[in-house]
Amino acid sequence: MRMIRVYYHSASDQLPTSELDIHPDLLDILVESGIIEVKDNHIGYKDCRRLYKMLRLKDFLGINFNGAAVIVDLLQRIEELEEEIERLKRGDK
Repeated sequence: MRMIRVYYHSASDQLPTSELDIHPDLLDILVESGIIEVKDNHIGYKDCRRLYKMLRLKDFLGINFNGAAVIVDLLQRIEELEEEIERLKRGDK
């Protein structure tokens, strides 16, 4: 497996889908399933990170894309809840 790192200058940056190391048919399936969002043949920073996390889960653990999407969503939610707990501990609002 080849490791690909994508660096962005800001969260609003877009990557052309032609630069993704993924078959266009699979990309279409993921878009139709609502797993990722593509606009004008570009994918956003968050969806690109999500896609590569899902690909790693698929490649290393053999999880299908629907399962990988659920896992990535749950990991994101856990991260958000941990940040909220830390914020509440500090007394921030």
